[in-house]
Amino acid sequence: MDKNQNELIVFSFFFVCLLVFQNALVYTSALSEPKVYIVYMGARQHDDVDLITSTHHDMLATALGSREAAANSMIYSYSHGFSGFAAMMTKSQAQTFQDLPGVVKVIPNSFYKLRTTRSWDYLGLSLNSATNLLHDTKMGDGAIVAVLDTGVTPENEAYNDRGLGPIPSKWKGYCESGERFDPKKHCNRKLIGARFFIKGYLAEIGQPGNVSGIYDYISPRDLNGHGTHTSSTAVGSLVSNVSYKGLALGTFRGGAPRARLAFYKIAWEGHFNAADALKAFDAAIHDGVDVISASFGKDVPLSAEVDPIDSLHFGSFHAVAHGITVVAAGGNEGPAAQTVSAADPWILTVAANTPDRDFPTPITLGNGQTFMGQSLFTGKDTGVVDLVFVSDQFCETLSTNDTWIAGKVVLCFTGKHGLDLDVANIVAQVRAIVREVGGVGIIVSQKPFTLLDGYLDDFPSVQVDHEVGTKILLYTGTKSTPKVRLSPSKTHIGKPISSVIAKYSSRGPYTISPSILKPDVAAPGTNILAAYFTNDRTVSSFYTFLSGTSMAAPHVAGIVALLKVAHPDWSPTAIKSAIVTTAWTTDPSSGEPIFSEGETITKVADAFDYGGGIINPNKARYPGLIYDMSTSDYLQCLCAMGYNSTSISIIAGKTTSCNKGLSLLDVNFPSITTPNLKGSVTITRIVTNVGSVNSKYKVMVEPPKGITVTVKPTTLNFSSNVKKASYSVTISTSYRFNTGYYFGSLTWNDGVHNVRIPISVKTTY
Repeated sequence: MDKNQNELIVFSFFFVCLLVFQNALVYTSALSEPKVYIVYMGARQHDDVDLITSTHHDMLATALGSREAAANSMIYSYSHGFSGFAAMMTKSQAQTFQDLPGVVKVIPNSFYKLRTTRSWDYLGLSLNSATNLLHDTKMGDGAIVAVLDTGVTPENEAYNDRGLGPIPSKWKGYCESGERFDPKKHCNRKLIGARFFIKGYLAEIGQPGNVSGIYDYISPRDLNGHGTHTSSTAVGSLVSNVSYKGLALGTFRGGAPRARLAFYKIAWEGHFNAADALKAFDAAIHDGVDVISASFGKDVPLSAEVDPIDSLHFGSFHAVAHGITVVAAGGNEGPAAQTVSAADPWILTVAANTPDRDFPTPITLGNGQTFMGQSLFTGKDTGVVDLVFVSDQFCETLSTNDTWIAGKVVLCFTGKHGLDLDVANIVAQVRAIVREVGGVGIIVSQKPFTLLDGYLDDFPSVQVDHEVGTKILLYTGTKSTPKVRLSPSKTHIGKPISSVIAKYSSRGPYTISPSILKPDVAAPGTNILAAYFTNDRTVSSFYTFLSGTSMAAPHVAGIVALLKVAHPDWSPTAIKSAIVTTAWTTDPSSGEPIFSEGETITKVADAFDYGGGIINPNKARYPGLIYDMSTSDYLQCLCAMGYNSTSISIIAGKTTSCNKGLSLLDVNFPSITTPNLKGSVTITRIVTNVGSVNSKYKVMVEPPKGITVTVKPTTLNFSSNVKKASYSVTISTSYRFNTGYYFGSLTWNDGVHNVRIPISVKTTY
């Protein structure tokens, strides 16, 4: 063997050893590189939140070797809706948890898997599926959705008509010209109708016919943003690479991306006028729309359904009578009971929940400890700066005289315990003050809730709960010059974030008639990214986050458009029934309970929080059975509510006679609510089979606590000759004293479908 051969063998051996060593390094690096892992432990085993949190820290400390390391590693401790935690760990450290008692699963974090319209995937309407309702209805092609709101921004790409065919032949409307709105330029095969109604508003403010001084575009164009946001949420076209300054980057779309939009502007300078709204209802009925989305309404005290002062009553009734589903926001007056509005029996009233997405924002203290707040902060990292506490003051007391906070990050506690939207306004005001006096950031300690509208800014501002706020406060007392660093927000989607009914979302029971369950259903409404108006004429498309039941309602309107394409012969009541009876009562992603944000506690959600549950579009397409009603049934419902024939005839537009003896409990709603039960009561329901012709359903009952529920018959048989069936429900209370409401359900099951209606019972003696 010559010298060259020896050198070649030596080199080959060295090269093989080098490859083995490099592979070992890669493997070791993968095991040792810290990443975020979620240790999911399922349902809580007890209600002691502090003990649960302590257990999480103990588990992490054992794996990492010290409590200090655990404290620095911990990102979230999940101890309210379920048990688990998220922490920075190496892969090998994370693997040590997998076989521990009580651990369900260890999940690598999907921290950077970003998507704009998360709510549609969350609801099961993925673009990538070939079998869901979105795909089967060609994304709502052929449906026409009317939105009554503040206006539309036609240049936004959310209204592009690429790939759309001719305008549906049933359409009878048009686009109306006005200030900065040219129908030839701004309407297309997507935005097929755009009108504005202002006469009622002008008359109301004392200048009939005179638009001078009105701070708004006298046209369908939006100067508020609300209408652009809601309409694009309902039917926005696909737009790639959409985000809010990098947050939630992905493809934007509405619920029915190929449905057509008819816009009716009825809000001026932030005010909705009844006369203008009623005119819009009238026009929409004429124009041939399939769905009306109305994100407006009155707060408690409500007017009677037969009171013409509220155009929503009359307009919605007539729309439904013409086969048009009316979807309305249930209000933002939660979490107090008896605050739900837009709750007429024929309206599909929507509550708001959070989708499985949040925006963790790092707060790093001078001692190296990091807490995760929540924000929509998109500016630059503050770097390490001084941290000061507003002692003996609430955030609300800060003023432009507080120049001592210049160059510093401020920690303050808010004393505002009102509505979520009120707190959001306070935060926005305080942030503006801190910025004006030269502060570089603000940490607001408040009662936790998921709405982040007040933190939508480039200026560093972060929300923490009082527990974290107190820990940061204690740190400031240990240092003569405490330091902090605020970093920009990130986007986190999917498990283990749990669905929550938003605190601001208005709750039942319905004050006018507690026997009618309201709201009907919940849909995503918190931190929703959608199209928005902009005053910058060099920017054609702008998107931002908004929250409210106004954002939840167009989610449902988009889904209704899909259902209308799937079932063009279904009545509005049939569509409502399908939605209510198939809704999720557990988290769509995790199967864990849905919770409800309250003023002081977070509890398991009930029917007054979310009606039937969170809307489940794919199940709603095939409900199995429906609880249907006609226009005359709704008129008899008004009779049962105690209104006289004269008043009912006014809303009906024709002479109406009331059937004597009809109980409101027997009206064929997809729910049972008995607000004044004493002893027992027997009620009746009728179901219509829309599933397999030959089918057999058996009843399953989850009675409310202390209540006996007896159903006769317990089996329903359908055939080609039997399409409808009635059953009776006897509800008996064991209580001999007044109680609050207790909740249960009644479900018909044929082995494929679960047709569930909620039961709510209050004993009154």
